[in-house]
Order: sequence, then C-alpha cells, then structure tokens
Amino acid sequence: MSKAIRKSLRPLAVAVSMASALAIAGPAQAEPASYEIDPTHTFVYFEVVHFGTSTVRGRFNDVAGTIMLDPAAGKGKVDITVDARSIDSGVPDFDAHLKTADFFNVEQTPTVRFVADRFEFDGDELEDVHGELTLLGKTLPVTLEAERFNCYHQPVLKADMCGGDFETTITRSQWGMNWGIEMGVPDKVEVRIQIEAARQ
Repeated sequence: MSKAIRKSLRPLAVAVSMASALAIAGPAQAEPASYEIDPTHTFVYFEVVHFGTSTVRGRFNDVAGTIMLDPAAGKGKVDITVDARSIDSGVPDFDAHLKTADFFNVEQTPTVRFVADRFEFDGDELEDVHGELTLLGKTLPVTLEAERFNCYHQPVLKADMCGGDFETTITRSQWGMNWGIEMGVPDKVEVRIQIEAARQ
C-alpha cells in the first residue's frame, strides 16, 4: 500500500503537527532535548499471517532507550534496545519456540537494537525515521513510518513527553531467520511500535 493511500485510510485521529504540539507543550519543548523511553507506554509488536488465515500477534515487553530531538532543526537521534527474552504472544509454548535458534536465538543474541540519526519531516509533521536494525547479530537499514507523533506536557507525571506510533515491514530472512518459510510461514513481518519518552 502506498504512503498516500495509507494516509487517506488512517483510522484514528489526524496526525497532530509538531508545531501545534510545541505550542501546547511550551517554548522549552522547542529546544533540543534528550528523552528517555517510558517502559510503561512503549512496546514493540509484531504481526504475521498464519498460513493465509488468521493473524498471529505478539509483543516485546522490555524496551529501553533514548531519543534526542531538535524540532527546530528537524533533526533527531534514536537508540532503542529490545530484550528479545521478553517476547510475549500469550502462548507460552509459542514463546519458548520463538526464543530458540529457529527464531530469535535469545541465548546467543538476547537483544534487538534500532539506531537512527535521520528524521524526515513533511512541514512540521514527522513522516519517517531512517535507521539500522540489528537482529541476530546482523545490521540492515530499516525505515519506520510515523503516525501521530506529538509532544505534550503529561499532567499526571508532570513531565514533558514525546511519542507516537511507528510501523514498518521487514523480511526476516534478510537477518537469517528462515525457519518455516518453506512450509508457508510468511517471510514478511509487520512491526508496530508504540512509544513515549520523558524529557530528561
């Protein structure tokens, strides 16, 4: 699906522009700042079609990292680490298989890492984050498409926050994760990320 079509079908709110977010959050938000991932509002999800029928979903519960954001310059940096051992599909036996060498091989490579240093904006709206994904010890380029990226003041935590939803599609065999492909288990994996981070 093209980005133009995807935009026209956005099922939730229209993306809030960064300019509006900065106006709400206050002038301090417009300055370059560092943010730390909020683990209670940040998860990495995956989706794979199960033999052409239902969609199998899961997530990683343990995500940590930092974000540097310079909204005035339209620049940023991301360094996010996912603990592959925290994978959670809701089915313990499936989780155990996903942790083996057939998939994430958590004994040898317990972490997945995404590092990015190029943010792409359309006016004030964050469109894409270009970076590199390290999985099973191999690093390849990946682009995350942004939805609803927004900065605001969190009244409960009394903290300045930034966050949004991000998504991409990866071809797992590019990282050497080949199990089941010959049986019809899809090579393409949808990755969806919800993320919020607190200003430090």
